Amino acid sequence: MKFSSYEVNGKATYGLADGEGKLTTVGDDLAHRYPTLKDVIAGDALADVASRLGDKTPDTDVESVKMLPVIPNPAKIICVGLNYRAHVEETQNPDTEKPMIFCRYPDSQVGHLQPLKKPSQGEYFDYEGEMAVIIGKHARFVEKEDALDYICGYSCYNEGTIRDWQYHTKQFLPGKSFFETGGFGPWMVCTDEISDPTVLILETRLDGEVMQHTTTDMMIFDIPTLINYITTFTPLNPGDVIVSGTPGGVGFRRDPKVLMEPGKTAEIEISKIGILRNPVEAV
Repeated sequence: MKFSSYEVNGKATYGLADGEGKLTTVGDDLAHRYPTLKDVIAGDALADVASRLGDKTPDTDVESVKMLPVIPNPAKIICVGLNYRAHVEETQNPDTEKPMIFCRYPDSQVGHLQPLKKPSQGEYFDYEGEMAVIIGKHARFVEKEDALDYICGYSCYNEGTIRDWQYHTKQFLPGKSFFETGGFGPWMVCTDEISDPTVLILETRLDGEVMQHTTTDMMIFDIPTLINYITTFTPLNPGDVIVSGTPGGVGFRRDPKVLMEPGKTAEIEISKIGILRNPVEAV
């Protein structure tokens, strides 16, 4: 099962995605019962909705609608820093015994094909290709061996960062939450299609040139470890998102720097999921 969130004629909705760009939109009956994809997840109704839509002919496609972040309204977006060895080394940071955790705001993200906005207040707009993990049910004090049972799906994420603002202090939040600087999409691939999140290939491209390439088994703190750690200090609920960390190859650490400038296009591709594509614009 795959699901996308999007706008049709200015109205936010969601539907079943076929993985090739075709979308089957929910009808008024389902939309009334489950207004957003997060509501479907909270109602444990992904399979039911997929069953109701599966026999219908797709009614639109990603090029004909305004794609929204897969979960437009998450209560929490929890990001993980320094979770690949190559990124730790390129940033010259020391190893950490526990995951580095920070947060983003929901309005800092856009959907597939929507422009990432480089703010005039920042100089260094960098890409970070990452895998997003979408939580499927209430999670608190989750043991590692049970952690995958709390996931409903996975997606691609470009954790776009204004580096100069990130490094104003040791607190990352300002550089990580500029309005519409991160990409989330193109759809959520449910766990019926991805049972093991450690066997995926993640690649970031800027104007077609490969910037980052890794396999997800290279994470320092794997997904069960992250869920165990995070749910110890805060509950996670349906539709919450964990952005699991970026590999080496970020543009700010290259010599010369390679950044997301207006006119360029960033792509995050993860095997078994798809390609998140966003043009870059100046604001």
